[in-house]
Amino acid sequence: MPAIRLLFLWHMHQPYYKDLVTGQYRLPWVRLHALKDYYGMVKLLDEFPGVHQTFNLVPSLMAQIQDYTEGRASDPFLEVAAKPANDLGLEEKRFALRYLFQANVENMIGRYPRYRELWERSPAPRRQGNAAVIEDVSMFSSGDITDLQVLSQIAWLDEFFLDDPDIRELVRKGRSYSLDDQNLIISRQRACLAKVLPAYATAAQRGSIEISTSPYYHPILPLVCDTDIGAVTHSGLSLPSQRFRHPEDAREQILRGLDLHQQVFGVRPRGMWPSEGSVSDEVLGIAHELGVQWVATDEGVLARSLGIAMQRDGRGNLAGESGEKLYQIFNWQQGSASMNMVFRDHSLSDLIGFVYSGMSAKDAAQDFIYRIKKSAEPIVNKGQTPVISVILDGENAWEYYPKSGREFLRQLYNAVLSDKSFEPLTVSEAIERAPLRPKLSSVVPGSWINANFDVWIGAAEDNLAWDYLSAAHDFFIENEAKASPEQRALAKEELLIAEGSDWNWWYGPEHHSANDPEFDELYRKHLANVYHALGAIPPEELARPIAGISAQPYFTPQTAYIHPQIDGKGFGYFDWLGAAAYVADRRSSAMHGKIHFLDTFYAGIDEKNLYCRMDFIQQPAEWPDAGTRLAIGIESITGAGPVRTYRVEFDVARGRLTSCSLRENGDSQPVQDVEGIYASMKSIFECQVPLGLIGASPGTLLRLRASIWQDQLPLDVLPQEGSLELHVVPEDELASLAYAKP
Repeated sequence: MPAIRLLFLWHMHQPYYKDLVTGQYRLPWVRLHALKDYYGMVKLLDEFPGVHQTFNLVPSLMAQIQDYTEGRASDPFLEVAAKPANDLGLEEKRFALRYLFQANVENMIGRYPRYRELWERSPAPRRQGNAAVIEDVSMFSSGDITDLQVLSQIAWLDEFFLDDPDIRELVRKGRSYSLDDQNLIISRQRACLAKVLPAYATAAQRGSIEISTSPYYHPILPLVCDTDIGAVTHSGLSLPSQRFRHPEDAREQILRGLDLHQQVFGVRPRGMWPSEGSVSDEVLGIAHELGVQWVATDEGVLARSLGIAMQRDGRGNLAGESGEKLYQIFNWQQGSASMNMVFRDHSLSDLIGFVYSGMSAKDAAQDFIYRIKKSAEPIVNKGQTPVISVILDGENAWEYYPKSGREFLRQLYNAVLSDKSFEPLTVSEAIERAPLRPKLSSVVPGSWINANFDVWIGAAEDNLAWDYLSAAHDFFIENEAKASPEQRALAKEELLIAEGSDWNWWYGPEHHSANDPEFDELYRKHLANVYHALGAIPPEELARPIAGISAQPYFTPQTAYIHPQIDGKGFGYFDWLGAAAYVADRRSSAMHGKIHFLDTFYAGIDEKNLYCRMDFIQQPAEWPDAGTRLAIGIESITGAGPVRTYRVEFDVARGRLTSCSLRENGDSQPVQDVEGIYASMKSIFECQVPLGLIGASPGTLLRLRASIWQDQLPLDVLPQEGSLELHVVPEDELASLAYAKP
C-alpha cells in the first residue's frame, strides 16, 4: 500500500525590531521566542530520529538571534527585568507592570502561582491584555516587582531549559526572589540563546531536518515587485496613491536570505517559504534565477490557479477529488524557468495552530492522524501516494498549549512513527521521491490568507504606509549618488527593513495588539532613518502616527465556510478566518461621552449552522450586574417570499450567560425548541444557531445585527446602520465574494 508522505514545515519568524541608528531593540519577542520555542522545537526531534521535517528560519530572525547571542542586543523589556527593583524609577516601574505580564494567562502566568497572584492584583485593563498604564505603583512593593521580574523571564523558558538544576531551583522557590536570583535568570539567557542556531545546524547535518529560507526582511514579494498586483487578486481594491514597483529589491531580499543561510549553515538552501506564502509568476521567476528549487504556499493559491474549489466535508476533511489535486508536488514552468511547489492543507495546519490546544494531547494527536488518513484514503485506494503538507507558525501557537505543546508533539510524533502508513519527510526528500510532477503554467498571485494580499494593502492605513515607503524610496534614488558609501548602505538597509510584511500586518482593521503603537513608531522610524542617513530632514508626516487615520467602520464579506470552536475564549483571529466582519470605528471611543461595548461583530455559516461572535471593549465582568442581554437580530429572506425575522437572546448576569431564547416575527412568546443553539462567553461571545431554526435554505439572504441591552434599553449595536449580510450558498460561491468588486 502506498505510504502517506507527511511534510511538516515549521515557520520561525519575528519582525526586525532593531533600530539601526540607536542599535536598540524596541520589542523583546525575538529573545523571548528564542528562549521558549525555537530551541525546543528542533531539540525534541532528538527523541524521534525517524521524523524528518522542514524548518523555515527567516534570515532577519537569525541575524537578531546572533545579535543577542554575541551580546550586541538589548531591549527595554530585558533592561527593566534586569535592573534591581529598588533602583527602578517611577516610569520604569510602570513599564514593568505594564509589559512584564505579556504572556498567556492560563499556560504561562497561571503555571506559576506567584506570577498569577501578581497578575490578579493588577487593574482590570491589565488583566484584559490591553497593556494599560498603571498609574499607582504603590500597590506593588519592591519584593513584588522583583518576583515579577524573575517570573516573567522563567515563564518564557523552554521545557529543556527549565530542566537546568539552577532554573529548577528558582521554580521550586516560587517567590521572595533575591537579587542573586534575578541576576541568575538574566545571565543564563545568553547561554540558552547561544544553543539555538547550532541545534538546527546539528539536526540538518545528520539529515533529520531541512532548513529553508525566506526573503531577508520578510517582505510580501509580489507587492514589492508591484503594488498594483493587489487589485489583480481583489478586483476593485483600493490601491496606494503611488505605485511601488521594485523587483530589484525583491531579488536582493531573496539573495540576501540565501547568502546568510549559507554563511550560518555552510550550505545553500534548496527551498523557500516566501513571506506569508505570497507568490506570483514574477516572484517565482526571480527565485528560479537565484537557484531556489522549491517554494511552498497555501491551498487557496492552488485552487485559484487551477480554477477549482477545495471541497471539504462537515468535519473539514477534503472530499471528492480535492485531495488528488492538493496532495501532490507541482512543477511551475514558464519558458526556461521552473519551480517545484507544495501547497499547505490549511485545515490540518490550522488544527494544530488554533484548535488542538483546547484538547488533551492524546485525543488531539489521534484526531490529527484520523483526519490525515480520512483525507488521503481516496488517493491511497487508487494506489497513488499522497503528499500532505502541514505548514504553520512554529512559535506563537505553543503558548496556548500546556508546557509549550511538548506533550502533544510527542504524542503526535509517536503516532506517526508507530503507523507504517506514514513517511515523514523533508520537502526536498519528498521531491526526490516524486519524479513525475504535474505542471503549472501560471499561479494566481496570492498569499496564505484568502489567496490575496488584503491584509497588507487596500485599507487606508496600509495604503498610506505604502505611500510613505514609495516617497522614501524615491528620495533614496534621487540622492544616493551624493551620499558616502556608508550613508548609502545605511539608507538602503532601512528601506529593505521597511519593506517587511510585519508593519502592514498591524495596520488596517485585521490585527491589533498591545504593541500597536510600538510597531507604528518603529516603522516610521525606519523610514525617517532613510532621510537622516542621507543628510536630510524627514518629512513632517513621519512624525504623526499612521495607525488610527481611518474614521470609518470596516466591513469584510464572508469568503469561506467557518467551523469555530464555541468556547468564548477568543484565542485567535484565524478561528474565524473567512467570516464576515464588521469592525466599528471605536478608536476614539470617548468622543461625545459615548460608552461603547462592542468592538467587532463576526458572522459566518457552514453547511448546517450560522455562527456569530462579538468582541467587546469592556469585558463582561465589568458590565452592569443585572438585566443585561445580548441579542442577535436576523432577517431571513428567501426568493420573493416574505421577510422572516428572528431574534436570538442571551441573558447575562455577573459576566456569564444564564439563559437563551429564540423569538420569531416579533412574537412575545419565545420558540420552545432551541435545540442546536450553543453559546459561550468568557473574553468574547460566540454562538451557533442551526440554519433550519431561522428559516434559511440555499439561496437565503441573512441580515444580522448584534446588540447589548440593559433594562430593556439598548447600550450598543453593530452595525450602527444597516446590517451584516450573509449569503447561504455553497462554499465555492462564497469564495468568489473575496474577489468581487465592492
